[in-house]
Amino acid sequence: MTTTLTPPQQPAPEKTPGVKSSRSRRPRSARAGGQFHAGPLTYVILALFTLGSLFPLFWTAVAASRDNTRLAQSPPPFWFGANLFDKAEVAWKDGNLGEAFINTTFVAGTSALTICFLSTMAGFAFAKLRFKGSNALLLVVIGTMMVPPQLSVIPLYMMVAKLDWSDQLQAVLLPSLVNAFGVFFMRQYLIQALPDELIEAGRVDGASTWRILWHIVFPIARPAMAVLAMLKFVETWNDFLWPFLVLTQHGSPTVQVALAGLGRGYTPDQALIMAGALLGTLPLLLVFVIFGKQIVGGIMQGAVKG
Repeated sequence: MTTTLTPPQQPAPEKTPGVKSSRSRRPRSARAGGQFHAGPLTYVILALFTLGSLFPLFWTAVAASRDNTRLAQSPPPFWFGANLFDKAEVAWKDGNLGEAFINTTFVAGTSALTICFLSTMAGFAFAKLRFKGSNALLLVVIGTMMVPPQLSVIPLYMMVAKLDWSDQLQAVLLPSLVNAFGVFFMRQYLIQALPDELIEAGRVDGASTWRILWHIVFPIARPAMAVLAMLKFVETWNDFLWPFLVLTQHGSPTVQVALAGLGRGYTPDQALIMAGALLGTLPLLLVFVIFGKQIVGGIMQGAVKG
């Protein structure tokens, strides 16, 4: 005869009256898999910040639809007039904005792509490759970020003059193809986002450094590259000082150089200037609408690494 032994059952813990268990005290949003829900005050604050951020763009559109007389009155207008499209058409023709948009898109796009490519390679080398003098070289790269860009204007202009590149796009494009911030940004991202085990696995499979870069590093670094490309595209699009020095409005202007020539005269046409500024801002808004989700996703993915 076989005897089956059953383990003694543990008595259930007695509940103390008036005391809830720790599980029931945990908020639903803090449990595993739960989500945090914003309250009404959060939405009110977000709405106020959104309205505050959009007000300059709204005021630019309102000012572009008026004339100097109405803009000089007090209180100023806070709604659209009837001249918005007329002023925009005049600004487009007088400022040569069609050619300026093409030039700026080419310069900003090429600069953003090149910076992403070169910065990712350099960031990977500083983050995961071991070579002699890497720390000292990284300090030199970071040190260049502390030099004011105005100090490089004179020697850079002398170099452009010797190459006879005045009023040509390569004078604006070539100085913007490398960036110390991009190298530092990609290094910090790859230190946490790229595990050493993936690199070792690639080495074991016989992959070279270039193959690891193409098939492992670039796919992992894609979110950070999207953020860096967006930042550099906007920075190059809004750059004014250096393009203003080497380009002219009637040659190969960028958007900011073209806008600088609008509304000139004894009494500047403020509405025309605002119309040009509004036209120059619309492409950036379009880029944010198209790529905003990828950019925010890349920022969030980089924030939760580690």
